[in-house]
Amino acid sequence: MDVLSTKSHMADQTDMKAKLITEFIGTFFLCLTICVAGAFGLSGPNAPFAIAGTLMVMIYAGAHVSGAHYNPAVTISIWIRGACGRSEVLPYVISQLAAGFLAALVAANLIVTGSISEDYPIEMFDPSGMAASIIVSELLFTFALVFVILNVATSKSNEGNGFYGAAIALVVLAGALTVGSISLASFNPAVSLSLVVLEKMAFADLWLHLAPQLLGGGAASLVFKWNN
Repeated sequence: MDVLSTKSHMADQTDMKAKLITEFIGTFFLCLTICVAGAFGLSGPNAPFAIAGTLMVMIYAGAHVSGAHYNPAVTISIWIRGACGRSEVLPYVISQLAAGFLAALVAANLIVTGSISEDYPIEMFDPSGMAASIIVSELLFTFALVFVILNVATSKSNEGNGFYGAAIALVVLAGALTVGSISLASFNPAVSLSLVVLEKMAFADLWLHLAPQLLGGGAASLVFKWNN
């Protein structure tokens, strides 16, 4: 390997490190907000607005570094669309899932503790009799989320726009307000993992989120490619 190749390799490694750190930070704060404001319920009915606000600012903060995916379903869908390298997919997903895992631990052990945890106990989500509704809700709104992301953040016709972060956050806000009481409005495997770690959702029920999220995101990518 010559000197120029070595420098290029080192630059690529540094670039990937920055991307993974950004993905971790953005996903962490998104999941932390969901855990504290939503799962524990400290924000009450305003939780969807807190979540959308956090997502929006983190998108604007990290989009220029990593693309601000903050969601394994989004990363995989962007790869299907052809706007993300295959070598980035697994590192991104691992970083996002690790962030979701840590966010739940921080929420439960460092923020919602003592008398706060007594006032806001976690109530396990019971999906009994709602499996079909949960699957459809997660599938449709993950589809909507990814479809919007691909159109506002990866389409050449919208290149350079300043509204992409707000548009993406508003999809999450709309989804949370619409189906939050049905499916917990995750639309994100990292968020779903946080809910399991937090014991808001049983591990055995995780498939009710993961399967439709991945399917919905993949379907949105195929529709985008077909339209473009």
